[in-house]
Amino acid sequence: MSEVILLGDEAVARGAIDAGISAAFAYPGTPSTEIYQTVEEHAKKHHLKVRGMWSTNEKVALEEAVGVSYAGCRVMVSMKHVGLNVAADPFMNVAVSGAHGGLVLVVADDPGMHSSQNEQDSRYFADFAMVPCFEPADQQQCYDFTREAFELSEKLQVPVLLRLVTRLAHSRARVKLAAPHEQNAAHFVEDPTRFILLPTNARRAYGQLIDKQASLQDYAQALPVNALTLRGGKRAGILVSGLAWNYLQEALGEQLQDYNLLRIGFYPLPVPKIRQLLDASSEIWVVEEGYPFIERYVSALGLMTERTVRGKLSGDLPRTGELSQDAIKRCFGLPVSRSLTLPGLADVLVGRPPSLCDKCPHTDSYLAINEVIAEFNPGARIMGDIGCYTLGAVGPLQGIHSCLCMGASIGMAIGVVHAGMGQAICVIGDGTFTHSGMAPLLDAARDNTNIKVFILDNSIIAMTGGQPTAATDEEVVNLVAGLGVPREHIRIVVPSPHKKHHTMETIREELAYTGLSVIIARRACVTYAKEIKEIKETREEKRHIKMVSA
Repeated sequence: MSEVILLGDEAVARGAIDAGISAAFAYPGTPSTEIYQTVEEHAKKHHLKVRGMWSTNEKVALEEAVGVSYAGCRVMVSMKHVGLNVAADPFMNVAVSGAHGGLVLVVADDPGMHSSQNEQDSRYFADFAMVPCFEPADQQQCYDFTREAFELSEKLQVPVLLRLVTRLAHSRARVKLAAPHEQNAAHFVEDPTRFILLPTNARRAYGQLIDKQASLQDYAQALPVNALTLRGGKRAGILVSGLAWNYLQEALGEQLQDYNLLRIGFYPLPVPKIRQLLDASSEIWVVEEGYPFIERYVSALGLMTERTVRGKLSGDLPRTGELSQDAIKRCFGLPVSRSLTLPGLADVLVGRPPSLCDKCPHTDSYLAINEVIAEFNPGARIMGDIGCYTLGAVGPLQGIHSCLCMGASIGMAIGVVHAGMGQAICVIGDGTFTHSGMAPLLDAARDNTNIKVFILDNSIIAMTGGQPTAATDEEVVNLVAGLGVPREHIRIVVPSPHKKHHTMETIREELAYTGLSVIIARRACVTYAKEIKEIKETREEKRHIKMVSA
């Protein structure tokens, strides 16, 4: 065994590699990005036969992973919590079909919404799909649970979800590594009807999933990570899960010895152990990061009427944001230490919201759009999307007026026109366009809807650390044309100060046209110029190899 210092994300990646994965797939999104990034870098550095890629979106990533599992090999797919919404269709269905080679889905939730649209709790998805879920409390468990998840997936032939949260994903600790597992030899699933979810097959497979629930309950009850400690006497009890265990230890310290304790690291919940804890305790605190999932589950069992249960539903812990030691101290009636304050600090430190980088091409795009809009329709609203350019919503640009989810800008613009607004404008990035913007653009092209779509092509997914886009430059033009947008209304502009006049004139011409227009603002990201050059050179080499082979 060796020891290394790893982020939670990195520990998951190393756990997957040492579990013998043959492939990994992901779509970048904070706080999950470093998982696949670590797999890719580690495999390249050590010449490991681990295939994979940054996929077009999370749904595609999971479907690619299911293909690896179908062929008998171990595979990991990773994403952030809102990405699981995108992947929900294959996720719910592969729960029914089951896994062949070990299939582990790692989802990083973001309590407090540091870089997300919501605080969604992925434990509900695992419960919804009736698949097991691991919830590590520290980096060592990130590594160990990932390896355990692959073993369980193959033992019961089910996909397994592993849930992280931001603080765990992005903090470091010492991790002990164990001997690696050999990769599986590729071999197709013996009974392909499991993966042909026609109603007859699906009903049989669903029945088998139901039958596995008893085994999962037994597994949860016996697993040491679901540790129950009863100290005797009628004392209060604590039910705590995942990362919340760390907050609890720091808040209570030695006073933890005064409580009965049940730690949860694996779901489904071990109901008999919960029953034991309740029977032995005078009242119960439920301490968990995210939604009141366990607290609500205990209530659903009808147990809240037997013992006082204190947590997020009762108002003793906050329903929003991340947990903290102070929040837990207040819940338990303990004094909270005064924060360090420096006289006059507020006068010299002013809050600085995030902003676009200096010389960012998106800034020039927004400036041109705003000036032309002021001429044509000063009250116009611009539908926005997810990416660096979302920062155009804040001052001084104030260039977008909505941001819902990946790809929603085009769909919302279509809806605005159908509501009777006549014309609508939307902004989407090149990465987001290939993620989930093509389908709504196909709708707009079919109907020649009077929307103006600005694709901000900066040649990279900059917001999450510089991952390659699925398409850029002329590839984007060809995609747009292939979806049915007339070539004469696919316009290319270069968003820069010295070409602003041409950009504005192009926008004016397309705003005057009644119908669908796509204006591609093409200029490479200034922050990742070197990386973009390397990516394009690699793509050109691959194209050359294909041409020679043909």
